[in-house]
Amino acid sequence: MFKHAKESQITITELMLPSHSNFSGKIHGGHILNLMDQIAFACASKHSRHYCVTASVNRVDFLNPIEVGELLTLKASINYTGRTSMVVGLRVESENIQTGEIKHCNSSYFTMVAKDQNGKNVPVPGLILDDVQSVRRFARSIARQQQAKTRTTQFKSSEFKIEEHLELIKKQNAKVEL
Repeated sequence: MFKHAKESQITITELMLPSHSNFSGKIHGGHILNLMDQIAFACASKHSRHYCVTASVNRVDFLNPIEVGELLTLKASINYTGRTSMVVGLRVESENIQTGEIKHCNSSYFTMVAKDQNGKNVPVPGLILDDVQSVRRFARSIARQQQAKTRTTQFKSSEFKIEEHLELIKKQNAKVEL
């Protein structure tokens, strides 16, 4: 079975309240991450028709601060489907209600895994790629997975070669005392 990404796309908008702020008066990053996880869950569950869990989060860069009183909009869409996993692409934007200015706050990719009632992984519907953007997103997810495997192998304790990294470390704010 295959489904279009638009069948499970989700958008939520929430007003940012003082209770969501940190000590500097900006919206707390942890609150944003919580909202991102919730919308990723909703999108993946809608696509798979199963309970889903977060397996990994690929990079979250906070590009712009979010102010109290702004509207925060989160958009989620399935970018990739494996056998039991899905990559949910997320985009977060804030809107100043008075000026109408919209800021891109961050984008991220959540890998979600579908589970049955016993907590076992279950197959998910495949993704119908119906435009250039959907093919690009799917291919990009494959490339990200391959890069992650390479990184994991390169820094595995049994494979790590210290001499390959010492020169690089000398240029950083660190002191090696072996």
